Amino acid sequence: MGLLDSFERGLERAVGGAFAKTFKSGVQPLEISAALRRELDTKAAVVSRDRILVPNELHVALSPADHARMDALGESLIDELTQLLQQHATAQRYSFPGGISISLEADHSLAEGVVAVSSQTVKGSVVWSPVLDIDGVRHPLTRSRTVIGRGSEADITLDDTGTSRKHLEILWDGERAQVTDLGSTNGTRLNGEPVSRAVLPPDSVIELGRTRILFRVLAQRGDVADPRTRRPGGGR
Repeated sequence: MGLLDSFERGLERAVGGAFAKTFKSGVQPLEISAALRRELDTKAAVVSRDRILVPNELHVALSPADHARMDALGESLIDELTQLLQQHATAQRYSFPGGISISLEADHSLAEGVVAVSSQTVKGSVVWSPVLDIDGVRHPLTRSRTVIGRGSEADITLDDTGTSRKHLEILWDGERAQVTDLGSTNGTRLNGEPVSRAVLPPDSVIELGRTRILFRVLAQRGDVADPRTRRPGGGR
């Protein structure tokens, strides 16, 4: 399966049934991802035998109508695009000078269906940001320990009777994550296999009850907290 196929599946998971209804016309998410990949390929600069540098700050200009549709997807779309760029850079052996920054902007000069990408290289620190995608809702992991379950005492509460009040916990030490089942009634599955405690690799799928959780680690700019507001002069 190619990267674009993986991206489409990931976006469908993120926005659910709204995917087909939202993108019957105008710009498609895959067109944005393809435009971003082309921008990296076009701007790639060989700085040494072992290093090919690509821009890490990318601005996607869309018609107002297309921008409104994409913006409605929220942070899930930006997360998917960031993940795709990370994968493409790894496959092509590209290097970013800092964390990845992607913004969507409305441009009244563009016709519906047109994508215009610009980019620049911005040096800076990289912050590895762990996030959970649950039913299209993005949950940044801001603590070293996060408990998930249906009880009110859980850090992330699920509306799922198939889960225990404190079903599982995720530990994050700044570089790596671990998932532990907290003695739940129905158990936990990691990438399709039952698990009691295990290392949690990026892009893993955790299943508990009827809930599927996608775990990701995104390389983001150290001076930007919200991936949807990454352009000079403010946010969306």
